[in-house]
Amino acid sequence: MTPAIDAEGLTKRYGDVTAVEDLSLTVAPGEIHALLGLNGAGKTTTIRMLLGMVRPTAGRVALLGTRVRPGTRAIWARVGYLVETPAAYPELTVTENLLVAARLRGLTGPGPVSDVIARLDLGTYAHVRARTLSLGNAQRLGLAKALIHRPALLVLDEPANGLDPAGVAEIRTLLSELAHDGVAVLLSSHILTEVARTADRISVLADGRLVWAGDTGDLVAQARPRLSVGARDLGAASTALRAAGHPAEPGHGTCLVLTGDHAIGHPDEIATLLVAAGCPPTRLAVEQDDLETCFLRLVGTR
Repeated sequence: MTPAIDAEGLTKRYGDVTAVEDLSLTVAPGEIHALLGLNGAGKTTTIRMLLGMVRPTAGRVALLGTRVRPGTRAIWARVGYLVETPAAYPELTVTENLLVAARLRGLTGPGPVSDVIARLDLGTYAHVRARTLSLGNAQRLGLAKALIHRPALLVLDEPANGLDPAGVAEIRTLLSELAHDGVAVLLSSHILTEVARTADRISVLADGRLVWAGDTGDLVAQARPRLSVGARDLGAASTALRAAGHPAEPGHGTCLVLTGDHAIGHPDEIATLLVAAGCPPTRLAVEQDDLETCFLRLVGTR
């Protein structure tokens, strides 16, 4: 199956500043793939290179089987995108903006416009001028313009920007429906919890480099619980635990960490074991990192 996005060795330098370095990325049809990173990590620069808006210093990009080069035109009829701030003609209404977008895409008739207005729940604002829209509804209009021609590949930079919780949930549902229909979706975000609910795969960027890539479930698994054990004699406690089949690792401060399922599920047995070994626990707590902590650990930020 031909990847919707196939990028290899992407690098972008601005003088002495390297915005993105040696980044490779593959997105399959029907996959929701998230670029995750802090502000300034290189997400938007990567998206601009993928879309031919910025010429890479090094590397190559192919979208839907077609190499992206200067002068490449035919491929854009199958690609929808929303990069950074959504643009609109401020004095035109939502409907008029979409009619212009449809005409630029070579679409005819009222069907595409009415369909996308319904899909993005813009009916209430159909005759409202774009300049009066809230940030969230302006974002909806930008998404509608990206979707009006039913693209095979959708590239979105912070698609939930400005949306309220209900709007975020609607966009999540919309993206899942598009992926179910075979549309490949690449989105950027710095909100890990939302990405974890939406994306099939995640690529984490830090300082322009790819620091982690894999299935969303693999990243979520890094937030699994652990049993934190404190004792006056950590050496003796570690020896007793290891002898009983519970290998312990040093934790933060004066404690040991157990990650075995049995230990986590039965901390009372761990306490009894340590008391019998002559090193009663001074602390016993089941802890769990949240997803943001895992993310910040990956990008090297406390």
